[in-house]
Order: sequence, then structure tokens, then C-alpha cells
Amino acid sequence: MRYIILSVMLATSAMVSEAFAQKPAADLIIHNAKVWTVDANKPQAQAVAVLHNKIVAVGSETTVMAWRGKHTAVIDAKGRRLLPGFNDAHVHFADGGNSLSEVDLKDAASPQEFAQRIASHAAKMPEGEWILGGNWDDQAFSQPQLPTRQMIDALTAERPVFVTRYDGHMAVANSLVLKLAGIDRHTPDLPGGEIVRDKEGNPTGLLRDAAMDYVFKVIPEPSKEKRLRTIKAGLQYALSQGVTSLQDMNPLLSDIAIYAELAERGELSSRMYVAPMLEYVDDVNKLGIRRGFGTDFLRMGAFKTYADGSLGSSTAYFEQAYTDTPETRGMLSAEMLNHQQMRERLMKADAAGNQLCIHAIGDAGISVTLDLIEEMQRLHGPRDRRLRIEHAQHLAAKDFARFAALNVIASVQPYHAVDDGRFVDQRIGKDRASRTYAFRSFLQHGVKLAIGTDWTVAPLDPLATIHAAVSRATLDGKHPQGWYPEQKLSVAEVVYGYTMGSAFAEFQEQNKGSISVGKWADMVLLSEDIFQIKAERIKDVKVDMTIVGGKLVFDRLKSNTAR
Repeated sequence: MRYIILSVMLATSAMVSEAFAQKPAADLIIHNAKVWTVDANKPQAQAVAVLHNKIVAVGSETTVMAWRGKHTAVIDAKGRRLLPGFNDAHVHFADGGNSLSEVDLKDAASPQEFAQRIASHAAKMPEGEWILGGNWDDQAFSQPQLPTRQMIDALTAERPVFVTRYDGHMAVANSLVLKLAGIDRHTPDLPGGEIVRDKEGNPTGLLRDAAMDYVFKVIPEPSKEKRLRTIKAGLQYALSQGVTSLQDMNPLLSDIAIYAELAERGELSSRMYVAPMLEYVDDVNKLGIRRGFGTDFLRMGAFKTYADGSLGSSTAYFEQAYTDTPETRGMLSAEMLNHQQMRERLMKADAAGNQLCIHAIGDAGISVTLDLIEEMQRLHGPRDRRLRIEHAQHLAAKDFARFAALNVIASVQPYHAVDDGRFVDQRIGKDRASRTYAFRSFLQHGVKLAIGTDWTVAPLDPLATIHAAVSRATLDGKHPQGWYPEQKLSVAEVVYGYTMGSAFAEFQEQNKGSISVGKWADMVLLSEDIFQIKAERIKDVKVDMTIVGGKLVFDRLKSNTAR
């Protein structure tokens, strides 16, 4: 009897031990895939298993299928390429959401088409509502020229029109808006800005950088309902592009409040890292917020500020004058012109443990930014700061080494290279242009890249960005083999910068950026293998599926999104 009882006890114990030893079933398995993990320890795989919202297995079909259970959802990738979700390191997200329903002027080919598109859009809108957005490109006109109020006044005399150049550093207003803003021949320029005037001294309608503040002060605030609607539209669009993480530069505080509300509802479908303007540093410091504060889907602890303007608006700040407009070398931003205030704010943010993201484009703008960073590090001592220069477009030769020595991240947008490449040589000359969008030079100096788009300045589409970095073929078709081709990146290098590089730039490389066990299950399935096709075809590849936290949130072939 004792023997029988002992045998039963041992058998029962073995059964319990076996039950506890069994793996729980995965919620999701993606198999029959070409997995590019962006993980140096396991670069490629065939399948991935997800439990809850994290990756639990990456490897062969056999290894991963062992996680399959009765209720496991299974996606057959049919040999398509699976990547980590794209992490756009630099967007202006609320503007992007707005742009989906605003007038589109980016490819207007003439002043006449420019004006007619505005008039057509106005006809569809409620009476009295402002015409905003635009993203116009004066270089897209068959004969490049800057727009003026006279181009649009005849068709919009009773409607406020304020449409922005695609780089966001210049806008044109019609005469009604100039009147509402109190701008006339006697209105002074603001520091860091310019009211463009004709030969008689009258405003042309063009406003550069800080001068746009005159108009911003009189634009009616959108309702909360409109903000919710446009931000949700932007989130849905981001999923369709495979963008699972977004780093939002200088959002309004009211936009961050909308993100928080959506996060609370479980409707913030891409992960958001926000960097409001540095002017709010005292308010944020009072709350004790440091970098990385927040949840899996909404985090803050970074600040954005500006050193200068943009090349397209001739406000990027250079050591030497512009080649095509020798009367100017650009201008420092209003923030940087008040150098002592800028220094104090940067020091406060750094002392409180927050991250800094500083827009700097011209070589002099970048140099003065590096000077401030160098002083900050000397005064506050070494720390893992991950300071970022946003855009970092036109470097002085001496500053590549300084970038590396100061451990500054270059937050870059490759699509700008193929866009600006149409006119950079004429604007600043070939010597300076050879150090423009110098991605390869950055890597050779050991500088880390975080890759993004600057949406709405450039398309949110990651495939367009990858194509731009790999081909450097300018949009005008004049450089099919690449504009300064020595600066091209490989597909693997761009994907790394767009995933792990961007994750590192927001202190999140332990949680995302690669398809690795323990990380969030944010992934994207592509229609073709970008590692195998010719570079010129990459821009035509589509996102077939987007997965965030293990949930299928976009399926192109079924033409739907879901949460």
C-alpha cells in the first residue's frame, strides 16, 4: 500500500511539474517571414511570437511555432520582410494631422495654380474660417518665385489666408490677414524675423521666421473637438505608414493634453515622445518632470528650441553669405538672439535632468549650438544626456569631430536632401554643399544618427525616407546616381537609424527599436524586400501590416484599421 501511495504521489508531482514547465501559449505568431531584427545578436529570423504586448520568441519556424496554442492568432507573412516598427525621430504631429484636411500647395506648378487651389479649398469651407497650411514650394513653380499677397487677394479678398512654406520658416498672408495682424509699411521687424517688403517699403505678404508671430497671435484657436479630430486622423495615417513611434517636436501644451486624453482612453495608437518648447522649462521643472517621465504610450522630459531658420527661406545662419543672395548670411532665431536667456534656459533644463533637442541648420547656427553644449557639459559634468541637434544640415568641416567628442546625436531627415538638393549648390556653393546632409561623414566620425521626416515638411512615409538616404536622387530628376553620392547610406544603416537610432535618441533602446525578446511587439510587414530590390524601387514599397504592442492595427490588404 505504501508503495502504491508513494507511486501516485510521485506521478502527481511529475504531472504538476510538467504543467508548470510548459510555456504559456503566445497571443500572436508571425511566421514564414524574412525578419530583419536590427539586433546584432540575432540579425535575421523566420518567425516571431508575442505574449501580451511583448516579444517572447524570435527564431526559426520550429522554435517559434512551439509557442502556438489553441487561441494563438497566426499571421502567415508569405515570405515578406518584417521589420521593427518605424520610429520617426522628428515630427510636428498636430500640424501633420491638420495637413490631411488643409489646402495642399506643395506641387502647385505656377502662381495661377497656387491661387486657384486656395480659392477652390475656400469654396468648401464655412464662411469666415481661415485658410491655413499649404506647405507651398516656390521651387516647384515652372519659374521659381516667391508668392505674394497680390497672387491671392483677388480670389480671397473676404477670407483670411495664411499659408506656410513647407519648411515652416516662411509664410504668405493675403491683405486681409496683414490688416488683422496690424502689419503695414511702418510695422517693425521682430528680432529673428523679417517682414518682406517691396521697393516702396510695403509688405509683400511674405513673413520670415519670427515675423510670423504677428499673425499667429490673431489666428483663432481651434476647438477641442477639431484638435481631437485632426490628431486622431494623424494617428490613423501614421499606422498606415508603419510608424509606431513618434517624437513630436514643439507641440502646443494643448496638444499634449489631447495626447494624454487619448492615452487614457487607450486610443493613442502610436507611442509618443513629446518635446515642448524650451520656454516652458520653469513650469516643467516645478513639476519635477525628468526625461522618460510617463507611460508606454506617452512620455516627456525633453525640450525643443531653435538656433536659426531654414535654407529654403534663406534664414539658416552661415559663417559666410549666401551665394545667390550675398546681402545676407541668414539669421539667428529670436531665441538664440537673446543669448543669455537661451543659455540660462538650457542650463536649467540640463540641471533638472531633461533632454535638449536644438534645431540648427546653417554652419554658424550649428557651431554656436555646439559652443553652448560644450559649456554646459563643462559646467555640469559628464552624464548620459543624449543631446540632439535637429536637422544638422550644413556643417563646417571642423564640427564633425566636435559632434562626436560631445556625444551629440544628429537627428536627421534624409528626404530633405533630395528635396533641397534641387537648389543647394546655387544657394551656398559646392564647397558648403559637399558637407550638406552628410550622413556618411557623421557615421565615419562615430556620430549616432536618429532618422525621421520633419512631417509635414516632408512626407511621413518611411519608404520615401529610406529611398532618399540610399539613392540621394533629387526630386527634379537631375541626379539619378545621387547628389553627393559619397554620402549615401545602405538600407541596413537607414533602417537602424530609423529604429534603434531613434529609440536611443529617446532613451528607449531597452524597450523598442529591434525585434528582440522582451521588447514591445511593434512591427511592420512590407510588401517587398527592401534589402533585395533596386534602390529606385524602394519608394514604391507599401506597408502591408502594422502591429503595435502585439495588436494588428493596420492591414492594407483588408483596407482597415482597428484597435
